[in-house]
Amino acid sequence: MGSGCATLCFFTAVCFLILCLPETNFAQQATAPWYENLPAVAMDYKVHIDPGKEDCYFQYVNPGATFYVSFQVVRGGDGMAGFAVRHPTGTIVHPYQWKPNSEYQDQSSTGGYYSVCIDNQFSRFAGKLVNIYITVVRYDMWEKYTKEIEQLNMDMENFTTAIVDVERNINEMLQYQHYSRGREAWDLNLLESNNSYVIRWSLIQIVVIAATTAVQVYFVRKLFDLKSGGGGRGRSGI
Repeated sequence: MGSGCATLCFFTAVCFLILCLPETNFAQQATAPWYENLPAVAMDYKVHIDPGKEDCYFQYVNPGATFYVSFQVVRGGDGMAGFAVRHPTGTIVHPYQWKPNSEYQDQSSTGGYYSVCIDNQFSRFAGKLVNIYITVVRYDMWEKYTKEIEQLNMDMENFTTAIVDVERNINEMLQYQHYSRGREAWDLNLLESNNSYVIRWSLIQIVVIAATTAVQVYFVRKLFDLKSGGGGRGRSGI
């Protein structure tokens, strides 16, 4: 009887540990972003902002990392929207501006969640399609790799410097590509709008010209009919 009770207690304790440990791990994983230990993160979003609305997005930035964000209105209304960036401390580091595109960069962040807000409150009837590009680059990670290599008695300073320069150039190239894609989308939308405008007004002009021609032909024929009728009545009176 005592052996069976001891076995039951042991089984209960094992089950308790199995149930509690995953909850602790899941709680720790939920508080830490999945990209926290990555040297660089780049995100490109295309979002729709309803008329008269404001949408805010939050991005975690590691302490000492370089944070960059840019936005560009692709389509909708007057082609402009409000853009503001709030620091994790609550300070507005990029004041609200109503522009077609804008950007903000923090070379060495203190860390935390940045707030990026896109405002469309001035547009009451037109929604906006907006491109948002965000990067978080941790150049200090390369220094960490350098220290690890130095511990192995390997002089890789020049190699590490080259890697940092390549990473910085790649980041700048990605920013330029994002801007180019946004301009391409804006130009394509403008061409499609102009094409629709030309086709619509061409059809309207064709209809107007056809209607005008029909009316003119009708009245000219009516004029000749009146003259023919008057001549017949004159001959019968004589």
